[in-house]
Amino acid sequence: MNVSRKLRPLTAVLCGGALFAALSAHAVDNPPIHMTHGVEYMSGGIGSDEAQFMETVSPRWPATLEFAVKDHTRADFAADVRVTVRDQNGRAVLDNVLATGPFLMARLAPGRYEVEATLSAQTLKQELTVLPGAPAKALLLWPANTDMAATGSTARSATHAPT
Repeated sequence: MNVSRKLRPLTAVLCGGALFAALSAHAVDNPPIHMTHGVEYMSGGIGSDEAQFMETVSPRWPATLEFAVKDHTRADFAADVRVTVRDQNGRAVLDNVLATGPFLMARLAPGRYEVEATLSAQTLKQELTVLPGAPAKALLLWPANTDMAATGSTARSATHAPT
């Protein structure tokens, strides 16, 4: 019997394990999924790997909110934003939740919503319509004079304008 044939399965297992370990070292942990008023939401996007992850999973969520501060030719992603989302009846479905990164995704039911986001005492309001089976996205963009340092917020400079 050929010894190398006996070692092939063991070699495959060892090589597969090494490949799995190498891939795992580059994996990004999911930001935690939270629930309030029966609505799941996830926030994150600090760092390029996590931002890429959030952009990748965004189409799988009914609603994505993106937060940034515009400064003439570039944009800084904003974090530590307080968010309230109200349904068309004015009922808060997300009530004063903290978006820890520049993205907040929520499993909102189809309908019309008002998004209220506060960064450094400056509040923006925007309408958002979630259609069945189609992801909705809203960019909340504060003016350049918004002082993120006063909130202790972190920002990440974008080489392109947030989408």
